[in-house]
Amino acid sequence: MERSPFPHHGPLQPDQVTGREQLAIDMAQRIADRRLTALLGPRRYGKTSLLKRVAADLEAVGHQPVWIDLYERTSIADVAATVDRGLAGAVGPVRTSLDAIAGTFSLNLGVLGVQLSRAPKQRPDPVLTLRTLLEVLTTAAQRHSLFVVFDEFSGIANVTGGAAVLRTELQHHFQEIGIVFAGSEPSTMQALFSERTQPFFAQADLVEIEPLTDDAISRIIEEGFEATERGAGAITSRIAAFAAGHPQRAMQLADALWRRVDRGGTAGPLAWEAALAGVRASVDAESERTYVFLPLGQRKTLRAVAAESSIYGTTAALLDLPPGTARDAANTLTGNGIVHRRHEQLALVDPLLADWLRRRFAI
Repeated sequence: MERSPFPHHGPLQPDQVTGREQLAIDMAQRIADRRLTALLGPRRYGKTSLLKRVAADLEAVGHQPVWIDLYERTSIADVAATVDRGLAGAVGPVRTSLDAIAGTFSLNLGVLGVQLSRAPKQRPDPVLTLRTLLEVLTTAAQRHSLFVVFDEFSGIANVTGGAAVLRTELQHHFQEIGIVFAGSEPSTMQALFSERTQPFFAQADLVEIEPLTDDAISRIIEEGFEATERGAGAITSRIAAFAAGHPQRAMQLADALWRRVDRGGTAGPLAWEAALAGVRASVDAESERTYVFLPLGQRKTLRAVAAESSIYGTTAALLDLPPGTARDAANTLTGNGIVHRRHEQLALVDPLLADWLRRRFAI
């Protein structure tokens, strides 16, 4: 069977990441220059895929990555086990050095999770172990050109003392090791680096991953269709308009359309309508779950934004949405990455959630 040129499930392979060329160059330069950077953006916006592309580009010129995923970590022990897995995931001479350095501390990389599952008296101290693992990392960085990606770094906010331990052990090595923090909860990420009470206050440049431009989406779709001997025709502009810059949703829609066009054929309105209907059917339940678990004020605010990109307009009045409630709800939804500002107006990040709201609650 022919493989779709529009993968959209999970992080992409480095050679599949397109439309972010300038940002990839910028991030690579920041890492090479040892400039701490926090990459912010909503979920499914391609942060991890972009950083995998950057990592591959840097590996090609001698830099070695260590990848540490802090998604939903809840304790120091959890973080220590994650750092251990990250160090154990290194390859080549770097892994050899890490193992040798860890051996001087009587550590075996990759087994901490097992050790922490033992009876309480037999477990290693998680704080001391985390500090030691970070010392192993920084020592290796003095011997190799290393960089670390702390993915889903907003998870550290759930770990009491976690950010403080990382800052304490890393702060004297910022010139020796490239560090990138990536996170999908904008308000939490902003707070981690912008609030004076936080250990990483003012320690990193904040870079936001922007929506893809309509031109970038159209180019990716056209090239994917052409590479598989198909034509996208004028439908590329419809997908770009509908996706509103959302990378994953754009590729999901393009994939659904591609599967309805035979080799040698060109996409038309009927294929597009069928593709859109199929994607809607696959995500409507997800959209409803997202909506129903929100408080009433936030649900009303989402409906107002989806209808007219405003929380103070006619829709808000019809929904009996007070301005104060709307303002607070909009701030919360923006901080959670459900709403953002696009072209100076509020908009839902997920175009399919916005589409579901307009179809389900037409006023």
